[in-house]
Amino acid sequence: MKVKTILVSQPEPKIENSPYFDLEEKQKVKIDFRPFIHVEGVSGKEIRHQKVDLHQYTAIILTSRNAVDHFFRVAEEMRFKVPDSMKYFCQSEAVAYYLQKYVVYRKRKIYVGKRTFAELSPLIKKYKDEKFLLPNTDKVKPEVPDTLNALGVDWKQATFYKTVVSDLTDLADVLYDILVFFSPSGIESLFQNFPDFQQNDTRIAVFGNTTIKAVEEKGLRVDIAAPTPETPSMTMALQKYIDKVNKGK
Repeated sequence: MKVKTILVSQPEPKIENSPYFDLEEKQKVKIDFRPFIHVEGVSGKEIRHQKVDLHQYTAIILTSRNAVDHFFRVAEEMRFKVPDSMKYFCQSEAVAYYLQKYVVYRKRKIYVGKRTFAELSPLIKKYKDEKFLLPNTDKVKPEVPDTLNALGVDWKQATFYKTVVSDLTDLADVLYDILVFFSPSGIESLFQNFPDFQQNDTRIAVFGNTTIKAVEEKGLRVDIAAPTPETPSMTMALQKYIDKVNKGK
């Protein structure tokens, strides 16, 4: 069956040159964007219940832009003036760059990993005498606490924001040829909104092994998977699939 409509379970890209827009124009398909999950901040009161006193910490571990936003939101809510001496350990350059939204970069002690949390760990180990706070989501990858425990540093994890299922009930009568997912949380949202979902002729595109596993555990069929050596991005995987079914290649 030919592909005419695609629903991507993420917010619409803010950049004009997104490959999704190129795909839409080149293949003459309609691509809609809708976040299946969203982030909600945890109140300062709830964080106090987690026995977190921001004054106790000398270093902050930041794994995402959400962590940056919600750390400074909570600091403001608690009327905590973040000291200039605070050290920031950022998982990637993208997170470190985003930190500039809140601090003067060149005047702060900022340590940057390459991409994964494991690649950040040598920097944390180098400053093992600091007291580390990990402001994070309620769904933390096990490798993060496992790595910090293995390093033997003084650290505390606190939930500063939560991943919440979005209300998608307005899509009940809307059918798409392809649904695109990037996380197990997206699959969870699909079934919380539509418990009786039947795949039928709908194609499912997924990114990452954990998402593939989540799809298969629900008894669904994976039609398009990325990344692969041939198609390292989701848009490339979609392009290849649409070429095949729409043009008979």
